[in-house]
Amino acid sequence: MIITIKSDLTFISSKSLTMRIIILVSVLTMALTQTGCAQWKDALNKAKQQIQKTTTDETGAGLKEALNVGVDAAVKQLSAQNGYLNSAYKIVIPEESKQIIAKVKMIPGFQDVESKLINQMNKAAEIAAKKATPIFVDAITQMTFNDAVAILKGQDNAATQYLQNTSRTKLYSAFLPEIQSALDEVNARAYWKTVIDAYNKIPLVKKVNPSLDDYVNNKALDGLFSLIEVKEKGIRTDVKQRTSDLLKRVFGER
Repeated sequence: MIITIKSDLTFISSKSLTMRIIILVSVLTMALTQTGCAQWKDALNKAKQQIQKTTTDETGAGLKEALNVGVDAAVKQLSAQNGYLNSAYKIVIPEESKQIIAKVKMIPGFQDVESKLINQMNKAAEIAAKKATPIFVDAITQMTFNDAVAILKGQDNAATQYLQNTSRTKLYSAFLPEIQSALDEVNARAYWKTVIDAYNKIPLVKKVNPSLDDYVNNKALDGLFSLIEVKEKGIRTDVKQRTSDLLKRVFGER
């Protein structure tokens, strides 16, 4: 596919460009045969403005659709049953808690503490992920044409980075009460407290009180953004993932 890059960095596919040239030529032909020089210039400017508006609108709409497709797929995948647990984004025991787990596992009744805690953390992230879509949609809606052009010209993860910069803080705040509620729903925080209490009773250990909330929240967001990045790269590099005519026009048909 031929991609034309205009001076304003607008992207036009060859098929779309051909159609606009035909329109422009038709307008110019009418102007030449029916008007004087001033009117001809006026007609030319109007035709150029119409082509430019159509092109910029299409570029922005294409990027927003690509982001919506990627976000929707990522959220559905990770919020499904065992979406985090059975994926590359599985949340594992915090590094600073491994020593606690290692010691507590030797106490009767806590032999399966690691697997139980991992299941609970991933279930909590799965529940919280269902709340992500509206926040992403808001960030995508706020995207300007300049944002869209920069993303289209950027690396394979440029759209994901845009979402990171514009929505991660808001997502963290929205996720935290959901993570806390979800951890309680699966009894993770109460269970973790029993683990910590058991650990702190071990002779000669330094007393600890680590929290799961912040850790699970950030890991849930890391997984979500990582999967969106995978979806974005797919749309950029694999024509089969361009599931609409608009995506094919903006990113190319082959």
